[in-house]
Amino acid sequence: MKNIPDATVKRLSLYYRILQPLSIQGTHEISSKNLASLLAINPAQVRKDLSYFGTFGKRGAGYNVSQLVAKIAEILGISEERKVIIVGAGNLGSALAAYHGFEVFGFKVCALFDTDTHKTGKKIKGIPCYNIKELIQFVKNEKIKMAVIAVPAQFAQQIASVIVSSNIKAILNFAPVRINIPPDVKVNNVDLALELKSLSYFLKNI
Repeated sequence: MKNIPDATVKRLSLYYRILQPLSIQGTHEISSKNLASLLAINPAQVRKDLSYFGTFGKRGAGYNVSQLVAKIAEILGISEERKVIIVGAGNLGSALAAYHGFEVFGFKVCALFDTDTHKTGKKIKGIPCYNIKELIQFVKNEKIKMAVIAVPAQFAQQIASVIVSSNIKAILNFAPVRINIPPDVKVNNVDLALELKSLSYFLKNI
């Protein structure tokens, strides 16, 4: 696999989010300039990002929108359904389970896991909730490769270790703490408090 910058991969997701509705609306072509303007970036950046994966579009004619959507979906691995589990059935985990945006991009939340016996054995937002002790076997049976951590910071490392031992290779971590994982496991961290602090700084200095 090519060593693709993380920033490029993230922009591919943004390109997809912009292009998919355009394709549904019947837009046939889009130039790198127009695509870049929708994301407030340089057209050269769009062309560079896409060049990692081959040749797209024609000079002067732009990109075929439906073909580019299909290709980006293939690159991102979302052209087929991917099963996801969420560990932590509190307020955040429950909200994520109810978020229908995952389905739009081919991700299916198929289970929640928690230690609270008042939650396990029930459905939360229509998603079955299991005891954390059942995670490893469930992942093996369902061939799960992606997990979301939505637990308090003090439990995040322990949960991450359980997830890694189940052979999951991709983790989205919402706990406000960095977790230690093997190099063959990819972790993306989402620190909501950190983002709010950044916005607070902006407000203080405008």
